Amino acid sequence: MLSALDLATKIEAGELTPADTVELCIDAIKRREPEVHAFAALDLDRTRTHAHAAGAKLAALPLRGLPVGFKDIFDTADFPTSYGSSIYSGHRPPADASLVAMTRRAGGIVMGKTVSTEMAFLDPAGTRNPLNLAHTPGGSSSGSAAAVAAGMLPIAVGTQTGGSVIRPAAFCGVVGFKPSFRLLPMVGVKCFSWSLDTAGLFAASVSDVAFAAEAITTRDLRIDDQAVKPPVIGLMRTHFWPQASVDMQRAVEQAALAAETAGAKVHELTLPPLLEEAHAIHATLQNYEAARALAYEYDNQRDRLPRLLRALLDEAAGITAEAYDDARRISKRARHAFNELMADVDVLLTPSAPGAAPAGLGSTGEATFNRLWTLIGAPCVNVPGLADPSGLPLGVQIVGRFGRDRAALAASRFLERALADA
Repeated sequence: MLSALDLATKIEAGELTPADTVELCIDAIKRREPEVHAFAALDLDRTRTHAHAAGAKLAALPLRGLPVGFKDIFDTADFPTSYGSSIYSGHRPPADASLVAMTRRAGGIVMGKTVSTEMAFLDPAGTRNPLNLAHTPGGSSSGSAAAVAAGMLPIAVGTQTGGSVIRPAAFCGVVGFKPSFRLLPMVGVKCFSWSLDTAGLFAASVSDVAFAAEAITTRDLRIDDQAVKPPVIGLMRTHFWPQASVDMQRAVEQAALAAETAGAKVHELTLPPLLEEAHAIHATLQNYEAARALAYEYDNQRDRLPRLLRALLDEAAGITAEAYDDARRISKRARHAFNELMADVDVLLTPSAPGAAPAGLGSTGEATFNRLWTLIGAPCVNVPGLADPSGLPLGVQIVGRFGRDRAALAASRFLERALADA
């Protein structure tokens, strides 16, 4: 994989140019893309020309001219944006999404659009897991996770409504960072659920995603240049712990032991009943909003929608406004309960997914261990470094306090190093 921080440091030192990094990506794309299918749109010649023409200017900006891929639900003025759907084939937005514009301002080169499942739901889109082509890369940000895992991009952007950053990051063995809700703007992104949709980043390491997040947002998020204090970690098995595979359960326990050996304090925590209830109402909130966010497509192009999405929208028509309002009230109370749960710990440690990437391309996996934290709006990081007996990655998830994204990243870097040293 390509380290964003390492490449940026070399560009800053004059050892590489933005054009050099683009060539690294192009070489990897030519080698891996025919089998991985991570991109929905590319223009390699134009990207190469831009990197050469604007290289010196880009190199002076925070992202140093690094290539970035955007999930194909982010509007881009210079690439088609189809939202993964034939309904919008060839669609050309008139303007960039806010996060795309921010990335360009920071000196990022938009290398291309990465594959999204249709409308960012569960119907698989054909991208393959670069670590084993017979397995799913996860979804809905399948292309972004796969492109980073295959070394085709140092940074990629996706979104999460249930588990669509953390789960594909876990399946592909990369770091996924889902920030606190709305830390990254969603203006100009195809909406699925306005209360849940959250933009996130993929990169090779925790330091890489922290570097990229700081460069794009100008917030104090980098953690590579400071010593990390051992965190206090709450080991959170949750009431759906039995849905994790034996290998995943062992991976979480192994991660807890590695963190404790490295100096962290680890405490077992129990999920309060209110948070169990909040986990159960995620679907009510999501599906009620999806039925309205996709009302035009459903009313005018229903037969062109994929099977799983069409079935969800059919069912969502039966969700009442009263049920939706109840779900909103529960989610509000759950955020207060979450704050109380976190009173004596810095972060939580949980599975990133039920297990390793499932075989076959007929499913993107389950968001069982992600939905609650997305509903809460807490920052989450997939930390790779463990594997099942077949060698497929098993990601563990760090969940931080809302608005304490830097602390969540720092704890994730601590765990990342602890796993490497174990």
